Amino acid sequence: MTRIFTILMIFALGLTACAAPPEQLGPDGKPLPRVYRIAKRDEAKIEYRMLDSINALRTAAGRNTVELNASLNAAAATHSRDMQVQNRPWHFGSDGSSPITRVARAGYPGMMLGENISETYETELETLSAWMEQPDTRDIILDRRATDMGFAWYQESNGKLWWTLIMGGRSGGASNEVELANDITLTVE
Repeated sequence: MTRIFTILMIFALGLTACAAPPEQLGPDGKPLPRVYRIAKRDEAKIEYRMLDSINALRTAAGRNTVELNASLNAAAATHSRDMQVQNRPWHFGSDGSSPITRVARAGYPGMMLGENISETYETELETLSAWMEQPDTRDIILDRRATDMGFAWYQESNGKLWWTLIMGGRSGGASNEVELANDITLTVE
C-alpha cells in the first residue's frame, strides 16, 4: 500500500511540474506582457495571418481584398531592419529614403499608398488592432485603391519587434492615366 501511495505522489508531483506557471499580474491587475518570440517555422503563418486579418477588416468595410506582394514585402523587411538599426520607429530610412523611394527601389510597379510602422513587444494581431484604433493608420489599411500589401518585421534578441506594413495599388491594365496621391489623376497624351 505504501508503494502505491508513493508512486501516486511522485506522479502527482510530476503533473504539477508540467502545469503552466500562474499568470503574473501588474499593479493595474492586468496580466504582464510576455515576450512574443517568432520562430523561423512560423514566419509564413504570421504573414498570412496578417493578410487574412486585413482582408477580413477590408471586406467588413466594403473594400476589395489585397494580395501579398514580394516587392512590397522586401521594402517592408528593409525598413523594419533599418528602424532597428536607427533605434527609432519612423518612416525615413537611415539613408534619408522615404517610403516611396524604398518601394520604387524594391521594384514595385504600382503606387505606394501608405506605410504603418510599430516598435513593440506585441503580436502582429495586437499591432493590427492598435493600427485600427487610430484614424490615420486605419485609413492606410482600408484605402479603397489598395490591391497589394507588404508586411515584414525584425525581431531583436530581447524580443522587441519592429513591424512594417505597406499598402500599394496597381492600376488595372494599360491606360493613359497616371494615378497620383490624394486621388488626383493625370492624363498623359
